Amino acid sequence: WELSMNKVRFAPSTTGYLHIGNFRTALINFLFAKNKNGHFMLRIDDTDHVRSLQKYEDAIKQDLSWVGINWDSLEKQSSRLSFYDQARQKLLDKKRAYPCFETAEELSLKRKKQLSSGKPPIYDRAALNLSDSDIADLKAKGKSPHYRFLLDHTDVNWNDLVKGASQYNMSNLSDPVIIREDGRVIYTLASVVDDIDFGVTDILRGEDHMTNSAAQIQLFEALESSPPNLGHLSLLTDISGAGLSKRMGSISLRNLKDEGFQPMAISSLLSKVGTSVPVEISSHINQIISDNDTRKFGKSKPKFDINELRGLNSKLFKMLDFSDISNQLDKFNFKISSDFWELVKGNIENLQELELWWNIIYGNIEPIYNDENFINTAIETLPEGNFDKNTWTTWTSVLMKETGRKGKELYNPMRMCLTGQNKGPEMATLVFLMGKEKVLERLTNNSL
Repeated sequence: WELSMNKVRFAPSTTGYLHIGNFRTALINFLFAKNKNGHFMLRIDDTDHVRSLQKYEDAIKQDLSWVGINWDSLEKQSSRLSFYDQARQKLLDKKRAYPCFETAEELSLKRKKQLSSGKPPIYDRAALNLSDSDIADLKAKGKSPHYRFLLDHTDVNWNDLVKGASQYNMSNLSDPVIIREDGRVIYTLASVVDDIDFGVTDILRGEDHMTNSAAQIQLFEALESSPPNLGHLSLLTDISGAGLSKRMGSISLRNLKDEGFQPMAISSLLSKVGTSVPVEISSHINQIISDNDTRKFGKSKPKFDINELRGLNSKLFKMLDFSDISNQLDKFNFKISSDFWELVKGNIENLQELELWWNIIYGNIEPIYNDENFINTAIETLPEGNFDKNTWTTWTSVLMKETGRKGKELYNPMRMCLTGQNKGPEMATLVFLMGKEKVLERLTNNSL
């Protein structure tokens, strides 16, 4: 990549599977980069050695690959610990970082006292009063410090890629912890060091990072670097307006995959929801890339509606030929033919529903219709010989003359009797695929 190129990063922590809100961030970064012929970096945030698991890292990579998001470079924070230590030392030398020795319990007590007296729960910077000898004394007693970044209590201003002119007064924020007492680096510092070292030009993430971004702008400057362009997206919610989180057990990308939802249906929805552009199905990622425009994202919270996704999934299936989908059909324990797919693809919302239609055509269903005279007449008028694609028309023409029924009065009972459904695929092809033996079996099982 060149210095003039737009470079973004998606930085998941490996403490869980990708949920739909987190994936949206990955998608929007990917689309932003590719729309500008830029660079998309996958950065694995795995410094939490207790909760970070390899299985989650593997799953994140698999899920991104499944939806067609390919990264131009891959970095792991666990391999960069020495760089974060160097940055900490640089901040200490510049008096922009300082050691603190309060325990979690002591800090919690301070916050409670501040709140009870009507003050905001902001760290009081008591540790700045410690002399060098005080610090040496505490360390000699076996106390390990955590380190905070010393904020300048000024206004931080930036032109947000999504929200426009943005401002935060840093006196409203505690000096952020950048290194824990166990020596583990915090995201606030590690992310800035990585963004500097890898030349990230644009950061797109959730609006819950707004205050974090304000602090990080000062961190970039303290480390003698210009901050990247920042954009903060309104957070995705469920249909009720509640937030999405992997720790709350929200819908994960692999849940949707297991349920038979298609990558392009998911990407079509998440690339447009929350923008001024109508949500429409796209059959290829390149269509979404060319349409991408960060300026079209609004400030209101977009809602993820599973029913809207089902509708897009259904529209996508209608666009797919058997050759487009056949590689996904091996997981079923029954053989799906091209004729079967072409018949039912307009009547499914996810791949799991293929099993329903396979059973309807080739398996067993519960008896539905019990008009004895009509069914007996249907049996009597069943055409001789093997079925072909004209059998349905020939059969129903005779049945119409024999019963005097026509239109819905004729076709709906026949559909219910043969399929157990009040709607579905075109009956001529369905009856042809069922074959004479299965049709007769259905009619006989439904007769009284």
